[in-house]
Amino acid sequence: MGVELLPVRGLPEVRPGDDLAALLAPALAELGLRPDDVLVVTQKVVSKAEGRLVRAREDERPAWVAREARRIVARRGGLVIAETRHGFVCANAGVDASNVDAGWLSLLPEDPDGSAERIRQGLRAALGVGPAVVVTDTFGRPWRSGVVNVAIGCAGLPALVDLRGTPDDRGRPLEATVVAFADEIAAASGLVIGKASRTPAAVVRGLRVEGPPQPARALVRAPEDDLFRSSPLEAIVSRRTIRRFGPGGVPRELLEEAVRAACTAPAPHHTRPWMFTVLESPGARRGLRAAMAAAWRADLERDGVSQAAIEGRLARSNAVLGAAPVLIVPWVRFDGAHPYPDPERAEAEREMFLLSGGAAIQNLLLALHAQGLASAWISSTLFCQEETRAALGVAEGWHALGTVAVGRPPEGEPPPRPPIALDEVARWI
Repeated sequence: MGVELLPVRGLPEVRPGDDLAALLAPALAELGLRPDDVLVVTQKVVSKAEGRLVRAREDERPAWVAREARRIVARRGGLVIAETRHGFVCANAGVDASNVDAGWLSLLPEDPDGSAERIRQGLRAALGVGPAVVVTDTFGRPWRSGVVNVAIGCAGLPALVDLRGTPDDRGRPLEATVVAFADEIAAASGLVIGKASRTPAAVVRGLRVEGPPQPARALVRAPEDDLFRSSPLEAIVSRRTIRRFGPGGVPRELLEEAVRAACTAPAPHHTRPWMFTVLESPGARRGLRAAMAAAWRADLERDGVSQAAIEGRLARSNAVLGAAPVLIVPWVRFDGAHPYPDPERAEAEREMFLLSGGAAIQNLLLALHAQGLASAWISSTLFCQEETRAALGVAEGWHALGTVAVGRPPEGEPPPRPPIALDEVARWI
């Protein structure tokens, strides 16, 4: 199989509202467009034709990046790596000032797969030939320098070619090979499509396309399969307390990783003073909730709180702890504490262990978040130590540090975190 890369030249400047297929048709007719050709078109001309241009000063670019981003993956200085609402992870959420007039920014197409299909159908109407179409953008890559064209939209070809189960050249079945076919086409087109050549399209000829058509959104890795979802700093900054959970359980291996991370917290006197009781079974969770509810009810009744108010508080607590598929009770003990004769140092010694427990809980929450799980730390067991130990069969000497509710995140994004005024929380001297 021989493959040709044919630049599509002569395209006029594209303006909002232009029919891109109609603009491309004359040059493609000269190239003798064939049904089995693949037309590659850059995102920039698609965005221009679809009016995805905004007038903005340079200092307004960060606001447009924030608007186009679904979440921030990493940040360094003025560079932002963000996930767009399409699921693409790219610099500045695809907001770009190259190859547009001064004072303007281009945004990614709203639906690049739909854009590819409209170009395909437009060419079918104009030329009687509907080639496969790939819409490309230029992305950087983690672990490698330089940029390369990737597919952000496609129509008429499979974005992925799954070779799992087919034999290699030694006859062994392939176990993990899924080829990003549309990305390979996009990368090849970059050899004849240049940033400054005013050649925003190319024809790739001679490919053997096998398999049903598949959109480019199939190239986006599912969050649960993404091992590098956030930079460490963004994983810390983006963690939120989430009190609602989506459907589905939590795999044991994710919980094990979170507990391992929790145990890297700083600890006094070379001790490891923590323990974590992980409640996966419904019966264990019900038993703990019942023990805590009985203790809390008794406390509130002694405080003179009305029955209606007690029921309301219990219901609000149960809405979180009862909905979570996993509960984790963190513990700390003071066996390694140094004895001091005076109350002040003795209390400081105890607080040192409690602070270590808090650090372990924060590590636990961050590790859960980094693996795509939702969690909420609830103080609950702090107020019913004996009842919690009895319900979970934990020996005297262990001090419960609340409860962490864990589950799948609910649909939608959490509300943005309020900005932090550093002058209110930090002193510089």
